[in-house]
Amino acid sequence: MKDLLEDYLLYARVERNLATTTLASYEIDLNRYLEHLRDAGVDDLDQVRQTHIRGYTRRLSSLGLAPASIHRAFSAIRGLHRFLLAEKRTASDPSVFLEAPKQPRRLPKVLEVGEINAIIEAVDTGNPRGVRDRSMISLLYACGLRVSELTGLSLSNLLPEHGLLRVLGKGSKERLVPVGRRAAEDLATYLKEARPLLAAKRKARNKGEVYLNARGNPLTRGGAFQIVKQWARRAGVTKEVSPHIFRHSFATHLLEGGADLRAVQEMLGHADITTTQIYTHLDRDYLKEVHKQFHPRG
Repeated sequence: MKDLLEDYLLYARVERNLATTTLASYEIDLNRYLEHLRDAGVDDLDQVRQTHIRGYTRRLSSLGLAPASIHRAFSAIRGLHRFLLAEKRTASDPSVFLEAPKQPRRLPKVLEVGEINAIIEAVDTGNPRGVRDRSMISLLYACGLRVSELTGLSLSNLLPEHGLLRVLGKGSKERLVPVGRRAAEDLATYLKEARPLLAAKRKARNKGEVYLNARGNPLTRGGAFQIVKQWARRAGVTKEVSPHIFRHSFATHLLEGGADLRAVQEMLGHADITTTQIYTHLDRDYLKEVHKQFHPRG
């Protein structure tokens, strides 16, 4: 069973091009699953039945795992059994008629436009790091970037003559995202005035990444989190602020402004539009106001 698992993980990495973090989670989930099967007396994946999979998800629930973690584990199990059947390594797929465990969809928290402006304006741009921080926060909101997309951004991804960024998202999928005038100005200032000073640090190991730390090395995800939290506190914003809240705010504000859902999906890099649709639940008051204003009997 261990050999079959390794074959599936290789397929998931090479053929499906899953993200490294997803693969690591799948490996943990599936090793746990194989351990559960061995405890149940199963030593051949052809012997697995629906009851084994149901029993495993119930076990995870009893251990107190979050619904999202149980859902991910089920996805990993389904992917494994589909692969084995397609490769004719097993005679059937026991997961085929099982429904994925339900997980409640929590509405993401967002910032008001005024709060975002306050955070950006709170940044002290009197030194290279402050110029970097303002550009970074401005770009997170202007483009709806994931923090990994921001820290992985390279100079070759910038298309200033077109007002676009080339973003490498989950699964190494590429997309083009408009930057916007204000974020473009902040980025240009950073590239001209601050980045050369940061990049000139001794022993710097950057390879053309846009955002650098004080030592001239590529900015890390943890560094980006600390920067955002620091300036949110300075601005007096009491909400829990992380880089991802700017992505949520980006999507919500676009939809509130009347943007097409498909266009927002494209800019966010969502493979499935149902992922983007969660943001439509955030603007009910806005929709009510539009209905009241424009419907003949509103």
